[in-house]
This record gives sequence, C-alpha cells and structure tokens, in this order.
Amino acid sequence: MTKELEFIPVILGGDITTYSLARSFHEEYGIKSIAISTVKNWLNSYSSIIDNIIEPKMNDEETFKKRLVSLGEEYKGRKKLLLMACGDWYVRMIIENRDLLEPYYVIPYIEEELLNKLVLKDSFYEICEQTGVDHPKTFVYDMKEKPELDLPFPFPVIAKPASSAEYHYAEFPGKKKVFKFDTRAELEEMLGNLEKSSYSYKFLIQDFIPGDDNNMHILTCYVDKNHKVRFMSFGKTIVEDHGINAIGNPVAIINQVNREVMDQSVKFLESVGYTGFANFDIKYDSRDGSYNYFEINTRLGRSNFYVTGSGFNAVKWIVDELIYGKEFDEEMVIADNENLYTVIPKSIVMSYAGNDEIRAQVERLYKEGKVSNPIDYPAEKNIIHKLYVKYFMHQQKKRFEGFMKAEGVPKYKG
Repeated sequence: MTKELEFIPVILGGDITTYSLARSFHEEYGIKSIAISTVKNWLNSYSSIIDNIIEPKMNDEETFKKRLVSLGEEYKGRKKLLLMACGDWYVRMIIENRDLLEPYYVIPYIEEELLNKLVLKDSFYEICEQTGVDHPKTFVYDMKEKPELDLPFPFPVIAKPASSAEYHYAEFPGKKKVFKFDTRAELEEMLGNLEKSSYSYKFLIQDFIPGDDNNMHILTCYVDKNHKVRFMSFGKTIVEDHGINAIGNPVAIINQVNREVMDQSVKFLESVGYTGFANFDIKYDSRDGSYNYFEINTRLGRSNFYVTGSGFNAVKWIVDELIYGKEFDEEMVIADNENLYTVIPKSIVMSYAGNDEIRAQVERLYKEGKVSNPIDYPAEKNIIHKLYVKYFMHQQKKRFEGFMKAEGVPKYKG
C-alpha cells in the first residue's frame, strides 16, 4: 500500500534507472513515484509503484519546460515534488532551467558552472590532476582544431566523447558509447565519420588499461549542502554490458570497501564544492596497482540499486536532507554490507566471473540470499511487470550467450 506523504518523486526517464529509483522510494517510504517517459515501456508503464506519464517530445527543451511547469502547477501548495533525472541531458536541462523549475520542484543537483567543469571529461581530468586523483593518460582531440594525433602512449587506445550530453544527439556510422582501437587507421576512420555529425566538442583518446570487466569499479557518494561527503558505497564490477549502445554499463556488482581508493573522491568532491550524489567509474591498473578514475556522473547512475540492495537506501540521503531538513551525524557512513547486484541470470554472472575466487563468492552470496535485482521487486503488484521481468532475464541470457560466443567465453559448467 502506498503512503500519503508530503512529497512525490518525479523521475525523468524510462529505463532500469527509473524503476530502480522508484523501487528505492517505495521500499523506504511506501510511496508511488511519477515517471515521465518518451515512450510506453514494459518496466515502468506497467507498475504498481509508478504513475507513468508519456511525453514523446520530452527531450525537446520547450516541451520539457511546459510539461514540468504544468505538473508543478497541479501539485503546487499540496506536495513537494522531488525532481530526479535518469540521463545526463535531463540533468543539464534541469540545471539550466533551475530558476523556472525551483518554484515547483526540489532540485538535488549542482549549479551550472560546476556542472560544466565536471561533465566535460577533459576538465574533469584536470581536477583529478590538481587533487591527486589517479586517472588514465589522456590525449584531448579538439573536433574544431583537428590537431595531429601525436599520442604519448601506444595502441590499443580507448576513445570517448568529452561531452556525453552533446554526444547523445550526434549520429554517425559506427557510433558507440566507448571505442577501443587497435590501430591508428581505425581511430582516424572514426574521427572522420564523427566530424560529419553534429558533435563539435572534444574527443578523449586514452591509454588502454588492460584487464577485463572485473577490473572495473563503481563508487557512489553523497555530499551534503555544506559540501561535506556523508556517504560512500564502493563496488567491484563482475560483469559489464557488452552491447554496442550499452557497453560499460555494470550489470553485476559486488559491494566492497577500499578506503584508500574511496578517500580520493572525498578530496575531489569537497575541493570543488560539490553537493548531492556523485557516481564515479574507476578501473584498476595491474601494471602499477593504481585505481584510475574515468569519469563522474552528477546523478545516481543506471546501476544505483547496488547501493540500496546492500541495505543503504540511496534516496534516503536526498529525502532526509532536502525534504525533511535533517542534520547528518558527523561520522561518514560507509556501505559495508556484502551484496551482489545483478540484472542478468546467475549462469551469465558465473561465466564472466573471471576466476574461481569470484565464482565462489558469487555462489556463496546466492546461497546466503544476498542478491538483489532492481526490477524483480517482491512488492510489485502488476502482473504484466512481473511477467516482463521473466522475459527480460531470458532475453539477457540470449544476449550474453551471443556475446560469449563472439568473444570465446566458455559457458560455466560448475
């Protein structure tokens, strides 16, 4: 049963991120969220914990403003609306229209000036350098100036956009979220295609840090309005998505604690005057034992439920501070419960687990019931949603078995 509270979450998006956030709000407060999606979707349109509004042109800024103001007027004086975004472009539109939206919404995001420094990955790495945070060697390719590719490291290399928000709208042959190139010719071909698209900012070319999915890590932090880090949750990625448009998204994570790595983020966030949630992608480099910070998301990420699933409800930090005005204890909270977050079947997790030690850990967590799948929510009452979860997991199995065949990953037969 949903509760009548003084606030309602309004979530912009229509994917697993949206449902994960809605579930976190429902678990903690028994509350139903409003989600605004561009299309009807199985996860959120058929759910007992979400009221799903379909707005096909929500990515258009004028429509975005009119729709949110209209919804705000509907609840003005009756409810506090807590506005959450599931995409970088939505975060930017919220922040750029803060003056318009703040009369209606509680906005848990940083100011525009700081956003511009952090989400542009070239300036992010400059801050890493200034604060002593480990990061990969990087060559910045300016799409306007088109400099010589005088790389200070050998191939293979990683290439990715410095501006994810602008890249979201770019269209060109072979587009990927992140590229890996073994030769200069491959890199130059991609840049040539990219130059014909709408993308006009910088592209980052980086030293390739060896290692599989297991070398990736995720760190989620909450920073209060006084710019002090109050919470940290660190996780080791067991499996990443291997699809072209979703590559790099963690689909299986085990919570860990590594204070040496985590504490680098404290200096970074507090030095720039951050507030709200920050999410870091980090990779371990076996060549020198360093943990390299790749980027920051200025919102809760797609796999945010790895935090809630471990027993530390992510959205409670926002609600406690911004809705109820609670003061936090002086001591920082560290998420220290071991848990496996997954949106793929156990057989796939075991196949990609990397080594016997990780497989044994995964097997133990399943036996102990310390496993959480954000979309498989026991309190969900909509039968269509429940049936879709089974279908989704079956499709994930088929997808990853296709990746395994292409990549030569053997099926786990334990």
